[in-house]
Amino acid sequence: MNVQKLDNPMRRTFVQKVVLNIGVGRSGEMVEKAQEVLRQITGREPVLTKARRSIRDFGIRKGEPIGTKVTIIGEEAVQLLKKLLIVKGLKLPISSFDDEGNVAFGIKEHIEIPGIRYDPDIGIFGLDVNVKIERPGYRVARRRVCPSKVGKKHKVTKEDAIKFMKDIFNVEVY
Repeated sequence: MNVQKLDNPMRRTFVQKVVLNIGVGRSGEMVEKAQEVLRQITGREPVLTKARRSIRDFGIRKGEPIGTKVTIIGEEAVQLLKKLLIVKGLKLPISSFDDEGNVAFGIKEHIEIPGIRYDPDIGIFGLDVNVKIERPGYRVARRRVCPSKVGKKHKVTKEDAIKFMKDIFNVEVY
């Protein structure tokens, strides 16, 4: 696992999940091709994302599938993130980090990912990568019985996320 050595084990940070998202903008064959791309990258079955409301100018109806996403957790998420960061040249802008300890970046062409070949039947898709960085103890906010808030001092900050990405993945932040 990707753990940091600290005196207090509750202060270590780790990758909780990685979410890959492809927004196509219209339903049909393009969404199916986007699903196939995510299957190739992750080996998992992606789920459809549906339009929240109708947009007449774009020809989108509420409930229509317009994209696809897949969530990877655990050690598999760390291995996938290493491959995806290679595409970015191990460099991320500081604007990729938010105040909650999340990291987000985009990949313009999925064929740049190591191990993925170009298929003329599918084409080329871009995708968004979202990484959730947490500490042990965040479960208290997600549990069903007696949920509670994560304390302000325990939350992962922007600086913690930047330090984590530099230490574990050797990412240069500019």
